[in-house]
Amino acid sequence: MGNKVVKMVIAGFALYAIFVYSVVSFFPDRPEDMDWEDREQFNKVQIAKLNLGTSKAEILALLGSPDITEAKKTREGMLQVMFYRTQHMKSDGITTQNECTPLLFEDDVLVAWGDGVYLNFLEG
Repeated sequence: MGNKVVKMVIAGFALYAIFVYSVVSFFPDRPEDMDWEDREQFNKVQIAKLNLGTSKAEILALLGSPDITEAKKTREGMLQVMFYRTQHMKSDGITTQNECTPLLFEDDVLVAWGDGVYLNFLEG
């Protein structure tokens, strides 16, 4: 009798391990599915890994939709700044620019990010 119980417990743990592995492997986290705290941390980590010259499409695939975005056309081309939330300031249910890291794109290519980027966008 005791042997059967041990075998059933081991089988149960094995099935649970297979289930967890399957979920983690086949259903990766998407930024859209994260709560704001997890997404904020995710954004910080991913933005720290970025390289200049990355395409806007690659950024959108990695980080998902931005929290705030602005765009304009200049003589030199298109400028767009996308803001991703990276630091919590005030619990008011509204994401503001000062809670975000701006990413600046020129003709859909990442050219700068971080503090001061928005000023470059406004001047550009």
